[in-house]
Amino acid sequence: MANQKITLKKKELVAKDTMAFHWEMPDGFDFKAGQLTHIKLINPSKTDEEGNKRALSLVYAPSENELVTATRIRDSAFKQELKDLPEGSEVEFDGASGSFTLHKTESTPAVFIIGGIGITPVRSMIAEATNQETDHEITLLYSNKTPEDAPFLSDLEEMAERNPDFQFVPVMTRSSADEWGGERGHIGAKLLKRYVSDIHKPIYYLSGPGGMVEAMQDMLIEAGVNEDNIRSKEFAGY
Repeated sequence: MANQKITLKKKELVAKDTMAFHWEMPDGFDFKAGQLTHIKLINPSKTDEEGNKRALSLVYAPSENELVTATRIRDSAFKQELKDLPEGSEVEFDGASGSFTLHKTESTPAVFIIGGIGITPVRSMIAEATNQETDHEITLLYSNKTPEDAPFLSDLEEMAERNPDFQFVPVMTRSSADEWGGERGHIGAKLLKRYVSDIHKPIYYLSGPGGMVEAMQDMLIEAGVNEDNIRSKEFAGY
């Protein structure tokens, strides 16, 4: 798809320092759950050496019929300009691309080990599997500092209620037992095996900050998971 303009319909805070942007859906726009797009600001008031264009995951599933991106708000010129973009403004985008998508074989389980904003493509995949009522057995281990830092936490809780094949395990690294009654601490092999009975069977999807993705890949390999069954996507802090 050639570059075209889309209009910002709505923006909202979805977690601490994290915003979702709802865009006008172009006619005939098709994408797969888990894919991304490139958003380019038009004549921003400030820019930096990284330029006016960034890759952003499509957060909603095709079956939800909404074009939504989300990002942590940092100090970069792009993030600040995007945060302050008035509703009704236009940006350029170039359609959908990327292969970080859910495998087709429904008899093979999927295990997502995700940190923070890395949830954006995963929310799309799990929503699509839930809405289409596929037979994928899905487990999501979702790490954040606190519930306030976790984008789309309530969406995922609602999907887990609707989808009997989806096991949702939010994990908080900086919440006390009084603040959070669920899993706490860092994700490791012990936690994984508590929720995944046969760790050799699933396809694993890792998404989040680069350091976490590397650590989780090392953990899986050390636990005996076949490296060919691990797919990863790193989110830079731009």
